[in-house]
Amino acid sequence: MTSVHIIDDDEALCELLGDYLRDNGFSVIASHDGITGLNVTLQEQPDLVLLDVMLPGQSGFEVLRALRQETHVPVLMLTARGDEIDRVLGLELGADDYVAKPFSHRELVARIQAILRRLQPQAKPQTGPLRMKPESFEAYYFDEHLDLTAAEFRVLHILFDRAGELVDKDMISREAFGRRLQPFDRHIDIHISHIRKKMTAINAAPCIKTVRGSGYQLLAQST
Repeated sequence: MTSVHIIDDDEALCELLGDYLRDNGFSVIASHDGITGLNVTLQEQPDLVLLDVMLPGQSGFEVLRALRQETHVPVLMLTARGDEIDRVLGLELGADDYVAKPFSHRELVARIQAILRRLQPQAKPQTGPLRMKPESFEAYYFDEHLDLTAAEFRVLHILFDRAGELVDKDMISREAFGRRLQPFDRHIDIHISHIRKKMTAINAAPCIKTVRGSGYQLLAQST
């Protein structure tokens, strides 16, 4: 059974959401402050974390930053509606996706299921400087390990499957996160920036080409 850890100080929301998730086949644990949420996540190792931004003890951002030093567990951030700064910062720190409060429970379950589906991409023959192992979410560039978040792995795998082709950002968003790219939404650009920095830190050769206004291309030498 897929386990979800809800970290939110609204106990009533946690109870209602927990009941809904259990009715949809998930096992659920809940924490109501940042410090407890971090410790429980590292101890229990859930399949996915629902992480509120505003938490007592430690903020959601502080919890996310600490988690990313220890684990690649998928994290779905719960943000205030319309607060773009929170969304961008969460993605910068390694969140896999976000949903704005108030949200429908059906939408949240759909987002969770989309993230979990995309954690298991199909393998393809792997040769050259970039190798990807979908079964273990590992990637290697010039034989050195790429320390990618789950979201970064999914984005890079989409480019990997279409190496040498131009892939538009909306397609990446739909395939990696299950949603259309919204106007002024920069989450794909942020993930690509992180991936590119990690690859060029290993080898300075160009790896991902930006085609302004269109999308991204994994250069053929990386296939």
